[in-house]
Amino acid sequence: MTTALLRTADELHARVRNGRRAVVMTMGALHEGHATLIRTAREIAGDQGEVVVTVFVNPLQFGKGEDLDRYPRTLDADLKIAEEAGADAVFAPSVDEVYPGGEPQVRISAGPMGGRLEGATRPGHFDGMLTVVAKLLHLTRPDVALYGQKDAQQLALIRRMARDLNFGVEIVGAPTVREEDGLALSSRNRYLSPQERRTALALSQALFAGRDRHAAQEALRARAREVPATRARAEALSAIGESRAAADAHAVAKSVPGGPAGVRAAARLVLDEAARLQPPLALDYLALVDPSDFTEVGEDFTGEAVLAVAARVGTTRLIDNIPLIFGAAP
Repeated sequence: MTTALLRTADELHARVRNGRRAVVMTMGALHEGHATLIRTAREIAGDQGEVVVTVFVNPLQFGKGEDLDRYPRTLDADLKIAEEAGADAVFAPSVDEVYPGGEPQVRISAGPMGGRLEGATRPGHFDGMLTVVAKLLHLTRPDVALYGQKDAQQLALIRRMARDLNFGVEIVGAPTVREEDGLALSSRNRYLSPQERRTALALSQALFAGRDRHAAQEALRARAREVPATRARAEALSAIGESRAAADAHAVAKSVPGGPAGVRAAARLVLDEAARLQPPLALDYLALVDPSDFTEVGEDFTGEAVLAVAARVGTTRLIDNIPLIFGAAP
């Protein structure tokens, strides 16, 4: 299979379409996370369909002082990775092709969700991101578009845009791909020195600590539901070698219902320790949010939540997140 390199929308539109077209949007510097998305797109499109990978470094979503100029551009390597993962075409347009006549005067507004977390740290970022996603969706005309869940807020906003503005495209999110040590794959990881990379591991370690605290709390709540609140409960707990005082599941479940505060505390402990490393981790935010609008969840929250973190190590800014479910059925 030979992957075609296309530079213009006319070249893309001239291709004969059979079956579904699945598009994976990237800014290049492809890695295994992108390759996983492309392979998933291949499965969705099927043998008769088409997989198109876009490679475009979008100037609209970089703020003043961000890394637009040094963002890695590795098109030859990207083409090889895309081909090996099963892409039919790589669409790598120029800035003039995407923005003929200069920066667009009319842009997509990300709304209230676009001003939270990443949006608060990077004003205007999500407006620029949604504008280019909208343009690339129009240029590539896919049936389905795939994005990684590592950029959870971006994915949520793209889904909201597609729904609110009636884009006729299915939006699919794929799970975050990680290195063996837990660090989420990112094109920016290549900026990290060995010492910085060790510090950067605190992002995923904090998320895993929050996840583990949540799992422990949910296990205690489940035990509280299963063991009657009588003397038999104490005998049952003692029988499996647990201290009654330490394992009073009813007390724990009552004091931390659902446990958002405990999850945040466990994650923050790891991040606070990383702030004392050399080089230190500089935290932008740690948040436990409702993925529908990216507002912080309360202690009585039930349903799916996202535990998200962003931080700088040296001059490199990294983000990560994991999903959690609160409120198991009684």
